[in-house]
Amino acid sequence: MPKDKFVYIMDTTLRDGEQTQGVSFTAEEKLGIAKRLLEKVKVDRIEVGNARVSEGELDAIKGITSWAKKEGLLGRVEVMGFVDFERSVEWINEAGAKVMNLLAKGSLKHCEKQLGKSQEQHFEDVRKTIEFAKKSGLKVNVYLEDWSNGMHESRDYVFSFVKLLNKLPVERILLPDTLGLLSPAKTTKFCAEMIEKFPKTRFEFHAHNDYGLAVANTLAAVNAGINGVHVTVNGLGERGGNAPLGEVVAAIRDHTSLNVAIDEKEIYKTSKIVEAFSGKRIPENKPISGESVFTQTAGIHADGDVKGNLYANKLLPERFGRQREYALGKLSGKTSLEINLKKMGIELTKEQKKAVLERVVQLGDKKEKVTPEDLPYIVADVLQTPEEQKIKIVNCVVSSGRGITPHASFTLKSNGDQVAASGVGDGGYDAFMNALKGAVKQFGIELPQLADYEVRIPPGGKTDALVETTITWQKNGSRFKTIGVDSDQVMAAVKATEKMLNIMVRNSSN
Repeated sequence: MPKDKFVYIMDTTLRDGEQTQGVSFTAEEKLGIAKRLLEKVKVDRIEVGNARVSEGELDAIKGITSWAKKEGLLGRVEVMGFVDFERSVEWINEAGAKVMNLLAKGSLKHCEKQLGKSQEQHFEDVRKTIEFAKKSGLKVNVYLEDWSNGMHESRDYVFSFVKLLNKLPVERILLPDTLGLLSPAKTTKFCAEMIEKFPKTRFEFHAHNDYGLAVANTLAAVNAGINGVHVTVNGLGERGGNAPLGEVVAAIRDHTSLNVAIDEKEIYKTSKIVEAFSGKRIPENKPISGESVFTQTAGIHADGDVKGNLYANKLLPERFGRQREYALGKLSGKTSLEINLKKMGIELTKEQKKAVLERVVQLGDKKEKVTPEDLPYIVADVLQTPEEQKIKIVNCVVSSGRGITPHASFTLKSNGDQVAASGVGDGGYDAFMNALKGAVKQFGIELPQLADYEVRIPPGGKTDALVETTITWQKNGSRFKTIGVDSDQVMAAVKATEKMLNIMVRNSSN
């Protein structure tokens, strides 16, 4: 099958993804995510919420539909509605949307036990709701909720339902594995059976990840002939989540003869935005979007990459706007060290490299994190030629508490010059950074953007435990990390920030 055959992607981060425990997007966040998904990532359609949830949901969807209408994208914005005759239809029309995804029962068990209705009664209610929607100007897709169970236990019910829907003004029939119970083999079997029985019907597959099989099942559905699939950014969703956008796109492109319209370079950026808005951290080893998935740790892998890209596969980081990195730690080899030294612009003899590598391995054995930005200090320590600390933060006082405005004051020293600075903020570190912004201008330093802030405290509950704060900074599209350790959390962050300042000064002089 030629690559011009497409699989259509519907993203439901703003509807199904918001069913993740503890996740609720503001209207502004929903609009920002919607714009990015349609304009940057180029998904085919987005599902942005549920009808009749709240006034806040109504306002949020109105904001999206208003923008989409101006941009000619309104037909690609969809809202879930319910079998309630005119109520969901009127709500969706008020929200300004033009497409309703009607949630109907795809298994006899759900129909009888949850609704307390017979098959005939439910089918008639669905028919009336669809006809009302059509008269009001809405296009209708239909979810067969619990379809995978329906195929297991009440196949005749499923087939009778699809026969009815094919006689009604329905655009697509959406096949959800609502409880994430399918395997790839069963997904292939059930999807192929639906297509064989109803060859002219447009089906889409909606996977859940309870068994960790959402991507595999989505791929199985595509290979069975389904040409529309549903995803969420970062795999957000109830329980184990949904099929994640990044993995689904890569799997379709690399493991089928089909294509998708997605711009892969926008996936990582979108993942980080949704991570920030949702408050749900992306696991470091999550394919495509995890912080360490393009990092080689073993020295033998770095060596193989240098000698011929021997440890690379189709998932090249450049596809997703990222870069290959080589970790420093107890498994590091000389090639990993050499790659990082070259990036930092540090030249050493063979004997010096050996000594530095031994120190890096020792630190790794002690479970200490080593970043490339730590290398100049490690080199200076090993070679007993201390790295000059070009800029220092001294006399730092940070105060915060209940009923007072957080305040920070300190002295900044550089090359014999010093500047006193102070500031207020929403928290202690925010006050410190607000003061720092003004102070560094006098030394010609432009601060990078703070991209991530992570605190690690050893388990055990001791109040005097050392705190490790890792801050990720971003400047001109590239990222770097600095680490600070102190028994005080704010001071750990201050130390990490001081390292960042010295890196900025050192890089500006190179």
